[in-house]
Amino acid sequence: MKTNSKILEKKIICLGIEGSANKIGVGIVDSDGKILSNPRKTFITPPGQGFRPKETAEHHRIHILTILRKALDEANLSLKDIDLFTYTKGPGMAQPLSVGALVIRTLAQIYNKPIVGVNHCIGHIEMGRLVTKAKNPTILYVSGGNTQVIAYADNRYRIFGETIDLAVGNLLDKFARIINLSNDPAPGYNIEQMAKNGKNYIELPYVVKGMDVSLSGILSFMEDICNKNKNLQKKRKRDNNKNNNKNNSNNNNNKAEKIVDNISSEIKEDKLIEIIENKKNENNDNIILQEEVELDLQTNTKEDLCYSLQETVFSMLIEITERAMAHTNSSEVLLVGGVGCNLRLQEMMGIMAKERNGIVCAMDDSYCIDNGAMIAYAGI
Repeated sequence: MKTNSKILEKKIICLGIEGSANKIGVGIVDSDGKILSNPRKTFITPPGQGFRPKETAEHHRIHILTILRKALDEANLSLKDIDLFTYTKGPGMAQPLSVGALVIRTLAQIYNKPIVGVNHCIGHIEMGRLVTKAKNPTILYVSGGNTQVIAYADNRYRIFGETIDLAVGNLLDKFARIINLSNDPAPGYNIEQMAKNGKNYIELPYVVKGMDVSLSGILSFMEDICNKNKNLQKKRKRDNNKNNNKNNSNNNNNKAEKIVDNISSEIKEDKLIEIIENKKNENNDNIILQEEVELDLQTNTKEDLCYSLQETVFSMLIEITERAMAHTNSSEVLLVGGVGCNLRLQEMMGIMAKERNGIVCAMDDSYCIDNGAMIAYAGI
């Protein structure tokens, strides 16, 4: 009993490695919840491209030792001072995950210290509870690979609702590739910035099925809109080129006027009026068609698409979160995962929570986005 008490009383220092996706991070945390260091490095691909497992794993292998040294220097510690080594066991991409697992197992064998494999999702949640001091929140976990509404009941985390196809972060990433947005610092962040300049709301598919949401239909709808705009712009460019190269319409009008002059003396006055009216109607139809093209292109700007996408998807997520809050009788909402640091999502969630006399517990990108400290703390 004395030995166990001494172990419990001793402050534990834990080092954790997170590398489940395109970020490699090393965090050092003590058992009091103090974050001693938390550096990370992101694998950024060119615009229009995602990150593949092989290239991502290679990025992690290149940078892992540098990040590890940086974490130790920031914490002013050596590897001998570490009591516990932790790593992300899953879920995530297998090849990138193996990099962190290999390094941690090597260090644990060299220094003869214990290892704990951590669930990536639990890491996000526990870090959120640590940073925001939330006691018993309803959790909206939104990231590149996960979209879930979670609550703690009967000694375990339980999923109340989730996406049945795409994760919201994956949706944002794919849409960013469609409109060729930069991946630096993150596709979702760049969509958020563009959405601030959106003025026109475009109605998108809104699919909520009980406590679950479906997002794949929105992506298909947005692809159709973008392809339509591209085709319209190509058509408009072709038409402009034709007008610049040849003034066919003016030549035809001059010929028509000469024909009318020649035959006007040979036909009745009402026939002449009919010819002129038909010509006017034809010109008016062309003007109306051009106005419709202009309106469509103006409505479906990239900024408007980003704005409409955020408003629609976030409304769906808030709807299922509110239902979970009602079911669990919770007054706190905890936002975790990379998408959780979106300020518009936090604002919309805050409006809903305020109406229920609740609060939103949110973080910035230091802890919302994948990081090593969340793995270290969950490991403890």
